[in-house]
Amino acid sequence: MKRLFSIAVMTSVLYSAAFAQDTAAKRVAAEKSAQNWLVLVDSGHYGESWQEAATFFQSKVSKADWQTDLKQVRTPLGPVRQRALLGSIYRSDLPNAPKGEYVIVQFKTEFATKGAFVETVTPMLDKDGNWRVSGYFVKPAQ
Repeated sequence: MKRLFSIAVMTSVLYSAAFAQDTAAKRVAAEKSAQNWLVLVDSGHYGESWQEAATFFQSKVSKADWQTDLKQVRTPLGPVRQRALLGSIYRSDLPNAPKGEYVIVQFKTEFATKGAFVETVTPMLDKDGNWRVSGYFVKPAQ
């Protein structure tokens, strides 16, 4: 009985370690996807950022609306002076979103005109197996 308990505990520990490694790899891939997507946004390629976004994102906002909205939000901020990754967290369930795999990535970004902001970029694992942005929010840093 004691041996069976030890095997169960060891299996649980190994499973937890494998899950943690898997989650870490997903976070790294999603962070890279977020950074690549932000390059498009930073350079004013708003239409292309919509095209590279997740299918779920595209189903919620039209390309024209995205371009208009993003221009209204980003233009007053000015160019990016610097951006630093604050961290990321893996989730399989988010409010008002379908079940899936998500990574919430936050950056502290210094804009030329308006100063420090926190950008939250949420890539999701899309139907094609690639991490694609499903949400983007900008708010003043506190």
